[in-house]
Amino acid sequence: MKKFLVSLGHACNGIRYAVTSERNIKIQLTAFALVMVAAFLLHIPRFETLVILGMSALVLSLELTNTAVERLADKVSPEHDAQIRIVKDVIAGAVLMASLFAIIIGISIFAEPLIQLLEK
Repeated sequence: MKKFLVSLGHACNGIRYAVTSERNIKIQLTAFALVMVAAFLLHIPRFETLVILGMSALVLSLELTNTAVERLADKVSPEHDAQIRIVKDVIAGAVLMASLFAIIIGISIFAEPLIQLLEK
């Protein structure tokens, strides 16, 4: 149990580091909070809310991974390296891909309730 708690502490430290040092994580957490408030206010069904949570978890997890890869790459190769640049670009592309799919899913979930709200 002690090892688990130590590991949990390390994980929390990693999240804290990313949240305090990375602009994109702050933007994504703000967007997540706004989307969850909107889901509550618009009475989005539970399954669709779980889809939103799942996509948000994916995007935020990939952003944490991106931060870790970038820090490691900068440590391994502080000077410009074409292969390191490709690694950084690919992981950034993964974040972008997940974010775009999250936006598409969000639009499909929120479009009808928003249209109904505006028609009232």
